[in-house]
Amino acid sequence: MDSIESIELRMIEIDCEHTTESNSMVIEMVGLSKGSFIVLLLICLGSQVKSDTSAHHYKYGDAVPFYANIVGPYINPRETYAYYDLPFCCPDIVKEKKLNLGEMLNGDRLVSTPYKFEFLVDKDYEVLCNKTLSKTDVSKFRNAIEKDYYKELHFDDLPLWAFIGGRQHDYTNEGIKNIYILYTHFEFDVFYNKDRVIAVNLTTYDHSLAYMTEDKEVDVGFTYSVKWKMTQEPFDKRMEKYIDYYILPRHLSVHHHSITFSSVALLILVICILTFYALVLRKDISKYSLDMEENQAAENNEETGWKNIHGDVFRFPKHKSLFAAALGSGTHLLLLMVSVLVLGHLGSFTPYARGVFWNALVIIYVVTSLVSGYTSVSFYSQLEGTNWTKNLLLTGGIFFVPLFLTFGFLNSVAISYGTAAALPLRGIVILSVLWIFLVSPLLLLGGIIGKNRASDFHAPCRTAKCPKEVPQLRWYRAVLPQMALAGILPFNVIYIQLYYIFSSVWGYRVYTLYSILCVVIILLLITTALVSVALTYFQLAAEDHEWWWRSFFCGGSTGLFIFGYCIYYYFWRSNMSGFMQTSFFFGYMACVSYGMFLVLGSVGFCASLLFVRYLYAAIKCD
Repeated sequence: MDSIESIELRMIEIDCEHTTESNSMVIEMVGLSKGSFIVLLLICLGSQVKSDTSAHHYKYGDAVPFYANIVGPYINPRETYAYYDLPFCCPDIVKEKKLNLGEMLNGDRLVSTPYKFEFLVDKDYEVLCNKTLSKTDVSKFRNAIEKDYYKELHFDDLPLWAFIGGRQHDYTNEGIKNIYILYTHFEFDVFYNKDRVIAVNLTTYDHSLAYMTEDKEVDVGFTYSVKWKMTQEPFDKRMEKYIDYYILPRHLSVHHHSITFSSVALLILVICILTFYALVLRKDISKYSLDMEENQAAENNEETGWKNIHGDVFRFPKHKSLFAAALGSGTHLLLLMVSVLVLGHLGSFTPYARGVFWNALVIIYVVTSLVSGYTSVSFYSQLEGTNWTKNLLLTGGIFFVPLFLTFGFLNSVAISYGTAAALPLRGIVILSVLWIFLVSPLLLLGGIIGKNRASDFHAPCRTAKCPKEVPQLRWYRAVLPQMALAGILPFNVIYIQLYYIFSSVWGYRVYTLYSILCVVIILLLITTALVSVALTYFQLAAEDHEWWWRSFFCGGSTGLFIFGYCIYYYFWRSNMSGFMQTSFFFGYMACVSYGMFLVLGSVGFCASLLFVRYLYAAIKCD
């Protein structure tokens, strides 16, 4: 190692930070119970102020804020630990930076360090500390180096990453022996423009090392150097280098090709459906809409196909309370997803705005709980349901209970491992308060409004008193084969985007192409609706009138494909390992896949309901 080795963490793109030390986001959340959704969007947009300009102006000699955040193995992005879990140089009094809810959910744990940075003051081999590492300390560092631990630092809200050490091979002994080295000197190159910090680079030298190979006490001196350099780059563009490195032309080309492929697939699907409508369905509608008095021959013909079940097609489904709850929860999550995409498209989720995404997600989920209660109870009342309070409880728990149980288990795992991914008690209290005093009342309010404003279910056909028996169908018309068929095309629409999203959430890539993601989601929703409509027609043509749940399952089957992709991504596209990382990945991705199941299931059912109403309203039936 004769040359200077830059150890800016390769392909690292953990959410870069911008925040104030106040807990203003929590205060804003408490005041939203009576706000409209437009007010919510304004609040979320207002919370995305790129920086507090007064906090980033310095005079000569002013102290520049510097914090240490986390350490962890490179291959497991969510397995992060507190910075001082490793025996780094520690100040006399460690001060923790006050974090808002979004930062805590993001896994940030910022603490003070003994580094001292003064604006425009160069330093050369400034002593950070001299300490004697015990055998236990040496063992900790060696285990961390073996697992490729990195550390995350923050210089004036600019993120920095560096490996804590490296490995060399000793060829002098028999075989190849690993030599573990700890980096003890870091050099900071800070670029400034007038009175503002623009960029900072971190490097290490090969002659400033400490060997951690053997279990014995080691005397180590940690040092650092600071060099200030002038640049003409404006302050408002100082974070673009963290984004531009990953938005390369080849990546954009892949995204554009994915949209083109999805659009072509959707176009072919639309053409097929329109052709089928023109050649088959339109002919059937025309035949069945004849007036019986004008066509005496039709009176003697036996009805077959979808016309034969007009007296059962609008028969309410089994477990209608559960069905309405799933529809309400799916509508809620759909609105949540659309709102997040709109905010992302408007540029609200800049990668360096630490915790902003999670804050916005929590706020939107809280406020839109009103929609969940309204949709569920309103539809349940249309289905002549009477126990609307039970329906409201099902609506509130159908997604939240699995999410809560998963969070409780995974948070317990994180606590047992001692990782920074464990949500602090303060964060748990905030979430509990939000659920008890905002989500639950809004859910109840939406249910009351939905009950009072519910109308009758308007069916174009009268429902017969005795249901017809569903004929025996071939195996490929069963629920599971139909779900497998229904999910293939919508999944192909989002397949490519899933890789980049996973690389961002479970890796170090920054995802900022919200405009492309918006287009993909629109294509996904349209494709899901069209596929559900087509399968519903084929089901009715086979005289199977139990289409309610089937349309929901077929629409939501893409969520199962997403979870299948999770398995593929974990084992074949990532290097993640260990029980903690595995449980986090599959636990939370199971919740996400289940949420997508509810969202797309609601879309599939609503599209099928509109189609069935149109179909049977166009014919003459008793």
